[in-house]
Amino acid sequence: MEALEAERVRGKELTERFNATTIADPAARTALARELFASFGEGAWLETPIYCAYGSHTAIGAGCWFNTGTTLIDDAEIRIGERVLFGPRVTVVTAGHPLDPDLRRTAAQFSAVVTIEDDVWVGANATILPGVRIGHGAVVAAGAVVTAHVPPMTVVAGVPARVVRQITPGETTAYRPPRSL
Repeated sequence: MEALEAERVRGKELTERFNATTIADPAARTALARELFASFGEGAWLETPIYCAYGSHTAIGAGCWFNTGTTLIDDAEIRIGERVLFGPRVTVVTAGHPLDPDLRRTAAQFSAVVTIEDDVWVGANATILPGVRIGHGAVVAAGAVVTAHVPPMTVVAGVPARVVRQITPGETTAYRPPRSL
């Protein structure tokens, strides 16, 4: 238990140092990310601030881009594939607590691995809960709460998140280019 607590404290300290980096020093930010996380792929980027329970239980693939305010409660492993995009304030949680208040008073909790496959886009303020797998190419809409597995190449939205539709290969119909006001 002491080793686990030391690992958590190490993660918090590295997170504080990471959040103190500046955009003007991307090499320092990348070096700290490689020290903090189990793995940090080539070309991956995280905007500050970030928040981690451990950091060392999270693997981030190549080419990922996470906007500001990412929270990773990585009591269990968080596995993030390549080219995954996070909007602002995305939260990934691997820990939960019992419904029974008597058990909660004992500090009981459970943890389950979260897997996010390649080419997933997670919109702003989305929350991904313990034990979930998000299939390759899926889109999680802004504000969604993902409580169950997400099939590949689908769009999910809502609380709890539900499949809204399939994504077709080469689809561009949902892209909205910038427009004048």
